[in-house]
Amino acid sequence: MPMNIRTLFPVTAFAIAAAIGFSGAAHAFDDKEKDDIGKIVREYLLAHPETLIEVQQAYEKKQAAERAEQAKTAVKDNHDAIFNASYDLAVGNPKGKVTVVEFFDYNCGYCKRAVGDMDAIIKANPEVRFVLKEFPILGQDSVDAHKVSNAVRLVAPEKYGDFHRALMSGEHANEARAIEVAKSLGVTEEALRAKMTEAPNDESVRDAYQLATKLGITGTPSYIIGNEAVFGAVGEEELAKKITSVEQCGKTVC
Repeated sequence: MPMNIRTLFPVTAFAIAAAIGFSGAAHAFDDKEKDDIGKIVREYLLAHPETLIEVQQAYEKKQAAERAEQAKTAVKDNHDAIFNASYDLAVGNPKGKVTVVEFFDYNCGYCKRAVGDMDAIIKANPEVRFVLKEFPILGQDSVDAHKVSNAVRLVAPEKYGDFHRALMSGEHANEARAIEVAKSLGVTEEALRAKMTEAPNDESVRDAYQLATKLGITGTPSYIIGNEAVFGAVGEEELAKKITSVEQCGKTVC
């Protein structure tokens, strides 16, 4: 993993501060003693720079563990909103034994590539229900594209899967392109615009934002499988392993 200097600096600074102040209750260091300790720490780090990487790795591991624990609690506390929201549509088996929830943005490059992972998983496992949770975070064009997507869901839900795949392929997504994709599938612009006015998708997107905050999701794609949040485009193989574990024991790690 590449070394993140911006993260290393505060972590190292904290370590130095801890070294200086660790026994403050027993002994208050004077300025000269603090300066001497600082020099010793500096000399050690210069002689052993690999320590910085070790500190960084330990810090990231701790953060990841805390994030995973936060997500597990949030999954438990928000189960229905995550897996069974009325405004989400699913592809695959609507009554599948295992549900995968994907937070996605139509302008996320990783999400575009992850469509292939989704389709491969659905093809290989007929017991997978794949919920698509609209999470536009990449600007106004994404928000506008998702408004059209929501209208497609309401006007022609049977076409939603094809619409999703088509909009995810190729060009930058915005309102105009989303409408063209929907029209190519036989949905009229008039019906879309009427539904966009009636139901602009604000509530479902707001709920997705709130859920993402609780789950610790900051980017797309992110997945919820069983009791775990999976961050990033981890690929078909990794997702399939977790799905298999959920089938066997109800959790991603049996």
